[in-house]
Amino acid sequence: MHDDELLTVPDVMRRLKLGRSTVYDLIRSRRLPSITIGRCRRIPVRAVRDYISNELEAAA
Repeated sequence: MHDDELLTVPDVMRRLKLGRSTVYDLIRSRRLPSITIGRCRRIPVRAVRDYISNELEAAA
């Protein structure tokens, strides 16, 4: 998976094992950066990796 690849919200839901509203809450709170292309929301793979890394650091 390339760092510049873009994921859909359902892709992120599957990767993080989270519900749709939780993913959108993370996007709204800017804890998970995303972009909008037309009416489609896309999340960079790098943003998901950074989110996981930040959560692991906070839990340590």
